[in-house]
Amino acid sequence: MAVTTETSSATTAIRPFKVEISEADIDDLRARIAATRFPEKEPVEDPTVHPLGDNVPPQGVELATMEALVRYWGTEYDLRRVEARLNALPQFLTEIDDLDIHYIHVKSRHENALPAILIHGWPGSVVEMLNVVGPLTDPTAHGGSADDAFDVVIPSIPGYGFSGKPTTSGWGPVRVASASVELMKRLGYTRFVAQGGDWGGVIVDLMGVQAPPELLGIHSNMPGVLPPEIASRFAPVVAQPAPAGLSAEEQRCYEQVSYVYAKGIGYGVQMLLHPQTLYGIADSPAGLASWIADHDAQSYLDITSAFVDGSPVGNLTRDEVLDNITLTWLTNTGVSSARLYHENAFGFFDAKGVSVPAAVTVFPKELYHAPRSWTERAYPNLIYYNEVDRGGHFAAWQEPQLFSEELRAAFRSLR
Repeated sequence: MAVTTETSSATTAIRPFKVEISEADIDDLRARIAATRFPEKEPVEDPTVHPLGDNVPPQGVELATMEALVRYWGTEYDLRRVEARLNALPQFLTEIDDLDIHYIHVKSRHENALPAILIHGWPGSVVEMLNVVGPLTDPTAHGGSADDAFDVVIPSIPGYGFSGKPTTSGWGPVRVASASVELMKRLGYTRFVAQGGDWGGVIVDLMGVQAPPELLGIHSNMPGVLPPEIASRFAPVVAQPAPAGLSAEEQRCYEQVSYVYAKGIGYGVQMLLHPQTLYGIADSPAGLASWIADHDAQSYLDITSAFVDGSPVGNLTRDEVLDNITLTWLTNTGVSSARLYHENAFGFFDAKGVSVPAAVTVFPKELYHAPRSWTERAYPNLIYYNEVDRGGHFAAWQEPQLFSEELRAAFRSLR
């Protein structure tokens, strides 16, 4: 893939950026999709029951789902769609800590807009956030008030998308958090807020631990809330029985996290231990797609609904799913993005000591439902907590309007 930038000798320079996909890259992807070799159908087996009540295929991504995805990807999906979507927005590169950081930066037309940095997760990308740009920067066109407007900055995490790929170790969540703060300061923002889910949730938590004076507060849709005495029961990844005395909400959360560690984080263990081994997701589009689709049970079921049944759940359509997979393929970031797991030293779901004002939205299909009791303990300066009625792990992607409304409400007191 080729990219176009304006160069500068100054390492702090802001360089406009445009995506340019070569015909050779498109032809190669199309040929590899057409040449997909499928395995046999998974054996008939009783499904696993998820803590939320859904039946989950016990052996992973089903053949019918992959056949439908590959067929649509190769014959109907516009392989240049993600290129066009990205190039419709202002994109830039800047060097931070010897690494190029790619980001989207959209300023609101409304005065006194609140600057916000939105940080994606794995196996996501900036694609997760594209449909919230409009509602956040131009709220009056999406049912909101001009007083709730944001300037939006959406960076690609190092190793993801068009950001640089680290060639030395050390680019873990703490360094990404510091780089995120530096990016906002470099753009001239002396006050801003941060939002994240999945890895973005870990990263904004760590921004809240670092507590730079420019950071007004954070919002998370995957908050780190497990108290130390609870988190220790999942070390290393095998859950012990829940302790006595938990409330109903705390017990539910404990059971959901136990399920994740027992049945839902196999990909994470592989990427934590040996990310370089994953040559298959760099060489096979179908291999990459199945690896991405298997992130979490609820998202997988929604992806299956979109491809097999033709019934997208929220905004998680076939095209949206393939935009993210196609971007990952064309940038060859399947393995480089996986290394963030290897670099991580924190429990994904553990409280981390955030001191800045914090807001939390609990989406019903998230990996776990953060109980208010643990949330208040993890975030002693909790300014907003709300449980909504729809949406899952990829909240901004799947329910962009609801997500935008939550951010407006969450940060209203900090303006």
